[in-house]
Amino acid sequence: MKICIIGTGYVGLVAGTCFAESGNDVICVDVDEAKIEGLKNGVIPIYEPGLKELVLRNCEEGRLSFTTDLASAVKASLVNFIAVGTPPGEDGSADLQYVLDVARTIGRNMESFKILVDKSTVPVGTADKVRAVVNEELEKRHATIEFDVVSNPEFLKEGAAIDDFMKPDRVVIGTDNVRTAEIMKELYAPFMRKTNRLIVMDIRSAEMTKYAANAMLATKISFMNQIANLCERMGADVSAVREGIGSDSRIGYDFLFPGVGYGGSCFPKDVKALVKTAEECDYEFILLKAVEEVNELQKLVLTDKINLRLGDNSLLKPLTGKTIAIWGLSFKPRTDDMREAPSVVIINRLLALGAKVCAHDPEAVKEAKKIFGENIVYSNNQYDILKGADALAIVTEWNEYRNPDFDRIKSLLRQPLIFDGRNLYQPSRMKEAGFEYLPIGRNGRHFVDI
Repeated sequence: MKICIIGTGYVGLVAGTCFAESGNDVICVDVDEAKIEGLKNGVIPIYEPGLKELVLRNCEEGRLSFTTDLASAVKASLVNFIAVGTPPGEDGSADLQYVLDVARTIGRNMESFKILVDKSTVPVGTADKVRAVVNEELEKRHATIEFDVVSNPEFLKEGAAIDDFMKPDRVVIGTDNVRTAEIMKELYAPFMRKTNRLIVMDIRSAEMTKYAANAMLATKISFMNQIANLCERMGADVSAVREGIGSDSRIGYDFLFPGVGYGGSCFPKDVKALVKTAEECDYEFILLKAVEEVNELQKLVLTDKINLRLGDNSLLKPLTGKTIAIWGLSFKPRTDDMREAPSVVIINRLLALGAKVCAHDPEAVKEAKKIFGENIVYSNNQYDILKGADALAIVTEWNEYRNPDFDRIKSLLRQPLIFDGRNLYQPSRMKEAGFEYLPIGRNGRHFVDI
């Protein structure tokens, strides 16, 4: 099948590459000439495990190509995926200008039946706006050309996007056209060989599904973070609580890990957008407003712990003279994405309190330099930043941090003090190793499996 992917960001590049891997002819389009030139030369603009190898192979075999010429790509393709950015506005609403600009360009250049697929996360009703814009352009040309608009939201997890696309939990197709539904089923058939997980529904329900899914997951995270904070005050261990409630099949274990709050390109943006959508319908989404507020407050928990333990309240900046080593900058492991990352709030607050910050991350240092510049110290070695630091703070749960050399850590820090924002270690083990260990929502008791 001939496919055009408009937008070579995270979603577009992964989708285009995986469609090419299943035998389709895919043209990826972007207005960024430098990015397209880089992709043509094998330079992948994002870090995602396994992506580079797939891009290179499909380019070599002629199934995947890159261009800035959207008009030609549209004319050559049956299915056109719109995967451009929908950044949040100041009021939290999704900005659709790039989506609608693409729709206009398609309307100006299409010469035969086309399927326009909204792959970007867009508010309910966006498909109607896309259809209206295309019709407007066709009327200007006095052209009568059939087309259809589909909602096909993405459910990719950064760090596991290839597997998520090739072996999806589900594929949601929003369309009111039976013929178009069959074409989309054919396109996704290679990913449904073991089990058919493709769900066809009306367009508005498909658009809502993506927001509802992310809002539910964000709610679980914020709920568990508040339970963790309560556990600390009540002398309970949140890890035991998680095991106790996660064993209930109605709840499950996923997204019940407490920490320093959620981040990334999806949860914060989608929660805000759904709240805004509700307001536009004269409905106050009280629950999601609380989810968002809890998440912002949770990003302050780690620095509050650090300041309480190390701060000198007689100083205007209580952490003046203190050095904090940070492990983890990306919003989650296996990505270099720092959009809405808790680390940004944590580091900025530490700096505001007068601390010196040294940071390590396996992939996100380059992105961090764009945010912090020379205001913090960076290292490609996770142990180098510990030398002379007053404490280690763990912000992102990279595998590299799960089983470190504790003796080495102890010898490098000024004092054996660890603030663990991701609960990577057993409090009992840390106590035995001679560390002062401050995790999230754990009282340090030893629990024995029964």
